[in-house]
Amino acid sequence: MAEVSPALLSVVPDDEGKEKFKSSSHVAFYRRQMEGPHLQHRVLLDTVVLTEKGARFELLAPGTQTRLLLSVSAYKNDTVRLLIDELQPVKSRYRVPDVITREPACEQLRVETRTMDSVTLSWSSARHRARVWRFPLRVELLCEEEVMATFNSKGKLWFETLQDGPSATSDGSELPEDPTSLLWKETFRHFVDIKANGPSSIGADVCLHGFSHVYGLPEHADSLQLRDTRDGEPYRLYNLDVFAYDLYSRRGLYGSVPLLVAHKPDRTLGVFWLNASETFVNIRYSPTDHQVADDQTPPVKRRRMQPETDVHWLSESGVMDCVVLLGPGPRQLFSQYAQLTGYQALPPLFALGYHQCRWNYRDEADVKAVDAGFDRHNIPYDVIWLDIEHTDGKRYFTWDPALFPDPVGLQRHLETKNRKLVVISDPHIKADPDWSLFCEARDGGHFVKDREGRLYRGSCWPGECCYVDFSSPDTRAWYSSCFGLDRYKGSTPSLHVWNDMNEPSVFDGPEQTMPKDAVHYGGWEHRELHNLYGFYQHMATLEGLITRSGGSERPFILSRSFFAGSQRLGAVWTGDNVASWEYLKISIPMLLSLSVAGVAFCGADVGGFIQDPDPELLVRWYQAAALQPFFRGHSANVTKRREPWLFGVTVTAAIRTAIQQRYCLLPYWYTLFHQAHTAGLPPLRPLWVEFSRDPSTFAVDHQYMIGGALLACPVTEAALREAQVYLPGCGELWYDVHSAKAYEGGATLSLPLTLDTVPVFQRGGSVVCRSTGSGSCTAELRQLPLSVTVALNSQGAADGELYLDDGHSFSYRDRKAFCLRSFSLMSGRLLCRPAGEDGAFDCDTVVHSVTVVGLKNKPSTVTVHVSGAKETRAAFEYTESCCRLTVSGLNLRVATDWDIQID
Repeated sequence: MAEVSPALLSVVPDDEGKEKFKSSSHVAFYRRQMEGPHLQHRVLLDTVVLTEKGARFELLAPGTQTRLLLSVSAYKNDTVRLLIDELQPVKSRYRVPDVITREPACEQLRVETRTMDSVTLSWSSARHRARVWRFPLRVELLCEEEVMATFNSKGKLWFETLQDGPSATSDGSELPEDPTSLLWKETFRHFVDIKANGPSSIGADVCLHGFSHVYGLPEHADSLQLRDTRDGEPYRLYNLDVFAYDLYSRRGLYGSVPLLVAHKPDRTLGVFWLNASETFVNIRYSPTDHQVADDQTPPVKRRRMQPETDVHWLSESGVMDCVVLLGPGPRQLFSQYAQLTGYQALPPLFALGYHQCRWNYRDEADVKAVDAGFDRHNIPYDVIWLDIEHTDGKRYFTWDPALFPDPVGLQRHLETKNRKLVVISDPHIKADPDWSLFCEARDGGHFVKDREGRLYRGSCWPGECCYVDFSSPDTRAWYSSCFGLDRYKGSTPSLHVWNDMNEPSVFDGPEQTMPKDAVHYGGWEHRELHNLYGFYQHMATLEGLITRSGGSERPFILSRSFFAGSQRLGAVWTGDNVASWEYLKISIPMLLSLSVAGVAFCGADVGGFIQDPDPELLVRWYQAAALQPFFRGHSANVTKRREPWLFGVTVTAAIRTAIQQRYCLLPYWYTLFHQAHTAGLPPLRPLWVEFSRDPSTFAVDHQYMIGGALLACPVTEAALREAQVYLPGCGELWYDVHSAKAYEGGATLSLPLTLDTVPVFQRGGSVVCRSTGSGSCTAELRQLPLSVTVALNSQGAADGELYLDDGHSFSYRDRKAFCLRSFSLMSGRLLCRPAGEDGAFDCDTVVHSVTVVGLKNKPSTVTVHVSGAKETRAAFEYTESCCRLTVSGLNLRVATDWDIQID
């Protein structure tokens, strides 16, 4: 939550509020690069050196004798890394640590051909090549003989070398008369930024040949397909606390992932720009139709041009580190990116349930009353949250002694119902010399410093604060220790954590964040690692909760700020949104963009954080969010109370149904998170991920796939009486999950709507496992049997998987204590078998019923065979109107091999 006032909560801030944040015209390095000349760098081809990690070339900057070093590396997972640094810098440039989990194995490069103008490098089977051109510098990446991407295609390489520069006073007023000294100081409003290393920006363009659709670059409140930026602002990647953010804006929000994904029918390609400083991205699409020289050119002379997309990256500092992910398909690309930055953490099962949050639940009695309300109204939920007011004077790791006198008792009360408590822990520490935690952090050197070496002090919720320097490994270890049960008084193992305000938010700072010339561990300026700050707090919190359990329990941590790699730490959400239909609608492309960029465990505040939703909006938001990964209702302290039962019987019933259906679908969601954890596949997928050759899907961002089996089209407009749902894939079959009615793919369906209607379809050829009930929380799901829905494709076949483990520990990883089962139906025979050789989890989960949709004829018999037992006949029902077969009363153990024959 941002710094807000009651006046701001009543309306979305107008244009005057934007003065708090910069546009690109306010940023000196952006202006220099965009207005400066195109510098023609030269590759000294005779300097090429082949190493075990790739090839190295020296580059000569134009008009100087400054030399740069270009490194080209090819990895065995079909990725290519280009890195440019100074050959002999006056000091080291910042290289982003801790994001790439481990460098993939390198291919040995060889010089395939050499001319006066270029060197062509190949590796392995020689399917891919890299061609380095002498002048002007270009690096082409080829598959077979086709150029897929060209680095520096438009000659926008920009590299400002570090210098020993002028000194400055603490207020930045003393600078020599030399006009170039202005490059060492930048002013925005009344804030002065002194650049210790002088101008240090970098930039480069990458041309993506044949592509006219690109995605990614979260976080922005914008469409899924990135827009051409010629008509306005570039996309900005700079983590900021932006209250009630503008819609369809390219301004930076709470998190940044510098991954761009391009897609066309026969290839998916990614560009990962590993830089944590302020970054802008300009996108320019070429015309996709005829290119004409002028209006007088006769049609016969017109030349059809291949579409292409030019992507221009500009960053304030650091080295140039660019990884190109070669796909060739979406699944391969997701795997390549996960191998670099880490796989999505497998959340504990409870974290996939419903979360109830408010700023703030007043006291222990209020928490217990809300908890009881869910039981009284038969609405399942798993987690209740406490915001900043639960603390003693906004000192984190404490409890208000009057409002929360018995926090352990409160947690034990929730634990008896298998529910959890989440509390907030922000990165600022109240500057209170009488508080032992502050003194411990100060004396241990765990705070960020200002440019003069003093403690950096800024304003946030507690008033004057110091900010933990999470970039230091020692500081992260200290912060992690604060979560120990012996240190965090009033905490129990069922307490989990919410990292908020960690962009970091500084109420009196430039753009409401930390000054760029603040100093971190190792002497690095904040400008170098700004976008990593929240990532590092998230990391330290994760390590603290894992250590708290002795390494046995999976923790849950939600973070507002994030970077590439945050997916391996926990969940994120889209921040301080507004209770309006427009914000509900934009939440879908925002979550799809996060998913494409690897951050799979994501969600938006249900109902909007600020303002009060009308009942219809609230219902539709619950229905949408129940079909998204992270599912939390949240509201600000000056909004009306919003528990699901406060809006009348009809609204309560609709919300109850949405939440219960979410719980019934949790076996499927959990299986999807297993796939994200092991293969990098996001549970929430744009349609083009599953239908990569269907151009009609490429710009769709109001509907999406949940895994490969379910298509959802949430209702995001008021008083809508009919939904238009595109069912992709010619030759595909789709089944309405409620009526089982079949529809053919490749067409748009008009679907009548009521308040209870949520358009969801199961794809023909898929198998989805559900729980037969919702229970009161996820812990009860383990006691409930499953129902299996088999949706036949046009060949009468289907397949799917189910993943099970204990839902809370790391035993699935450490002792292979999991169960992964495959369901496949072909020629009228449904098989339940192991999906792999690994895994030994003896669970008692049983399948109670099997439903087959799309079965054209009523069977005469249905027989069941369980391994080691006699074959038996099963009772069944067949509904001719929707071609649905239901076999119930089965009681078949999931962990046992069995099959059902339909004759």
